[in-house]
Amino acid sequence: MDITYTKHGDYYYPDLALPPQPTEDIGRFGRMRKRFIKNHQPDTFALMLMENTLMQHLIDIDREANEQIDFITFQLAQAEGVTEEIKARDQLEWIRRMNSCRARAEELVIREIVLE
Repeated sequence: MDITYTKHGDYYYPDLALPPQPTEDIGRFGRMRKRFIKNHQPDTFALMLMENTLMQHLIDIDREANEQIDFITFQLAQAEGVTEEIKARDQLEWIRRMNSCRARAEELVIREIVLE
């Protein structure tokens, strides 16, 4: 790797630049993962910052968490018989049941993916 230098006054400074960062939003679960790594695994956090892999990791965690929540919510809704018939008959009951399924799915995903 060749390093070039630029003279500023009497000193030569290396021409260093960071590689481009991903510009996607890290989302709710990415922010949770970042906080967890920073507080509970500071060595891993520092290493990922130095290797420039932290942002992509957080984006991947957020994407995976959202996909798993959707999948688990769908499975729980099917298992508990939350159908379109209930939605047509009693929308508030359908919303209550779906919110319950989603909350349980989020708890599971946070424990399994975000806080691993």
